[in-house]
Amino acid sequence: MSAGPRRIFSGIQPTGRKHLGNYIGAIRQYVEGQESADAGAGELAIYCIVDLHAITVAYDPEELRERVHDTTAILLAAGLDPERCVLFRQGDVRQHTELCWLLGGVTAWGDLNRMTQWKVKREQIEQQTGAFVSAGLFNYPVLQAADVLAYRATEVPVGDDQRQHIELTREIARRFNERFGPTLVEPEHVIPGVGARIMDLQDPMSKMSTTAGGESGRVYVLDEPDAIRKKFRSAVTDSGREVRRGGPEGGKEGIENLIEILCVVRGAGPEEIETEFEGRGYGDFKSAVGDAVADFLAPVRERYAELRSDPGELERTLAAGAESARAIAEPVLADVRDAMGVAAPR
Repeated sequence: MSAGPRRIFSGIQPTGRKHLGNYIGAIRQYVEGQESADAGAGELAIYCIVDLHAITVAYDPEELRERVHDTTAILLAAGLDPERCVLFRQGDVRQHTELCWLLGGVTAWGDLNRMTQWKVKREQIEQQTGAFVSAGLFNYPVLQAADVLAYRATEVPVGDDQRQHIELTREIARRFNERFGPTLVEPEHVIPGVGARIMDLQDPMSKMSTTAGGESGRVYVLDEPDAIRKKFRSAVTDSGREVRRGGPEGGKEGIENLIEILCVVRGAGPEEIETEFEGRGYGDFKSAVGDAVADFLAPVRERYAELRSDPGELERTLAAGAESARAIAEPVLADVRDAMGVAAPR
């Protein structure tokens, strides 16, 4: 099916505290998508807090409710405007789960079994005492495909680690259209040119993660400025002193990560950063990155505190977004049901 007006869609997990990697790799892209969407041309930016994905692993129900509000407040504090985008909670829009079941009919078991994240998460869970691997974790990519395809999204801004999932989403849409006729849109994966993978400050070979690694390796969006500066001062680098990228031979992953972070925060190029810090050593450089990140995140942290204090308003924002989302997704679901020969709801 040919794409209609530009539609941007992405979802974010409400689990865990949001860190700098989340902010640079995803949240910042959300705001840029909202700013670039031309409402007059029918373009839309649609963002979803995926609480249904969060229940595929062990979790605490009360904590999940709180984290949904935390994530909503961070997204709004970062610059999302409910008047200019659609922001909602996944569980409030039943079209996601119904479409997930229907798309299961055109999703190959083998494709799901080959998903890298499924294998990694399954192995992590199986190493735990009393391990329980849910079927939901296996079917996660089908629900993720439904999230995107329900809105006929043309662009999906997510990190590089989601590339395989978006390729599966495209394959599901393609297989559906070949079998039942042109109905769904194949979306494009949009990855930022800089900041697609922010690495752990203590283990620069591993991506910054909410669950893996220690506290000192990740910078939270809501960290106090002094805590941010301390984490960057203690960031792992190498035995050299020259602030430059390592090239194909490697060995300077820690410095490369810090250069990339400073590039994003300042809106500068890596060559400019390398020239500025030529001959100054790692100490000055790490301090400068810490100061820049602390200043970069300060407005978000301050705005978050204001927004998070009114959970009722956060719920009203999510409810209004869900109403808009249902209005977009329901005609798509109706088209899918009709194409598949499934009776419309009575």
